[in-house]
Amino acid sequence: MKIVIAGAGEVGSHLAKLLSNEEQDILLIDENADKLAMLDANYNIMTMAGNPTSFLNLRNALRDGCDLFIAVTPSESANVVACTIAKTLGASTTVARISHYGYMAPENRDPMHRMGVDRVIYPEYLAAQEIITSLEHPWTRYWFEFHNGAIILAGIRMRPGAPIIGMQLKEFASTNHNFHVAAIKRNNESIIPRGDDHIEEGDIVYFTFTREHADDLRRLTGKTDYRVRRVAIMGGSKIAIRVYDLGHERFRFRIIESDHDTCHMLPAKCPDAEIIHGDASDPEIWSEIGLEATDAFIALTPSAETNILACIAAKDLGVKRTVAEVENLQFISLAEGMNIGKVINKKLLAGSSTFQLLLDADSSTSKCLALTDAEVAELEVRQGSRITRDPVRALSLPRSMTLAALIRDGQGMLINGNTHIQAGDRVLVFFLQGAIHKVERLFS
Repeated sequence: MKIVIAGAGEVGSHLAKLLSNEEQDILLIDENADKLAMLDANYNIMTMAGNPTSFLNLRNALRDGCDLFIAVTPSESANVVACTIAKTLGASTTVARISHYGYMAPENRDPMHRMGVDRVIYPEYLAAQEIITSLEHPWTRYWFEFHNGAIILAGIRMRPGAPIIGMQLKEFASTNHNFHVAAIKRNNESIIPRGDDHIEEGDIVYFTFTREHADDLRRLTGKTDYRVRRVAIMGGSKIAIRVYDLGHERFRFRIIESDHDTCHMLPAKCPDAEIIHGDASDPEIWSEIGLEATDAFIALTPSAETNILACIAAKDLGVKRTVAEVENLQFISLAEGMNIGKVINKKLLAGSSTFQLLLDADSSTSKCLALTDAEVAELEVRQGSRITRDPVRALSLPRSMTLAALIRDGQGMLINGNTHIQAGDRVLVFFLQGAIHKVERLFS
């Protein structure tokens, strides 16, 4: 696939690195020639120095065709203009990164299409959705519903005393038929497990199951359920505002912001939230607002280090659920290994949205899982696909992927070695980075 990325900022650079591992034909355009030279030297991509909204530059970039054009410059308007020009010049699918919800409003979808923008990526909105989901299911690290909840994928950290610690997966599968272990995150590495693998203390284990078995899984993993109502947010960022928009009818929010001007703006954006001016890392502020009586604490400052340390301190005070925004990719594994409930990274979320497009997933019903070294996608099986030729045990699947579950006629079901996948099924595939071409071959 020929992919052109406009903008070599944090998101654009991450996408270029990510997609270069997937044997895709990548061209990255940016005005910063030095940044492009560094990326060109270290990754399997092509680069072009120039203005991404220039007709001349885009005509040269799209000369040999373009299957996917992604505009992720810091400027929202430049991204829309770049997509408009790229569509005019023949790009098959265009994607623009936006920074305001108005572009996503239903009444604006048709005008956006007429302007040449097929899809939009709003990382702050994706992050807010992840945070709300984590508040709704606080006993899990990750909770993803596929095909409108027909199948659920939950990532759960194995704490000391969990009943399944030490159990071999083949033993687990023989006694627990309502769950499938899709992957294990251990020591900063995602593992596609086999039957002789064990579940160890500290692992983040990804289970697939149907909704009626959620409570059974919670008990099996030694977790307790509780309801989150009172939420404190450190930092009045765009993500904080979107979290308020999505959750103010279910949760009571306090937003702590150190910038005086931002504090004056927030009441108009978050009218039912309590806005507190102060440094949320100051213990005196925490004592003043009674943080120890808060159900959840969300750290959304620009500093990953501040967010991680604040969440650890909140946990020490007894806050049950903490969420940290960690935009430094190198800090994510470190944060996941600490006593933090949930880590949010906008670059990973944007990358997952792009993977949906590469795999031709139906973004109206499916959802991609954002991990540092793995992806999950829901794919529809086409007539004559290789994956329909034999039962799963005879497909010789590579070790870099697993078929976690499927939806057939609207019903979710787990997959085992005897499952024979049929055309029309929607299959949940968990695969490591670098394996997307193998997934494509199976489903083509």
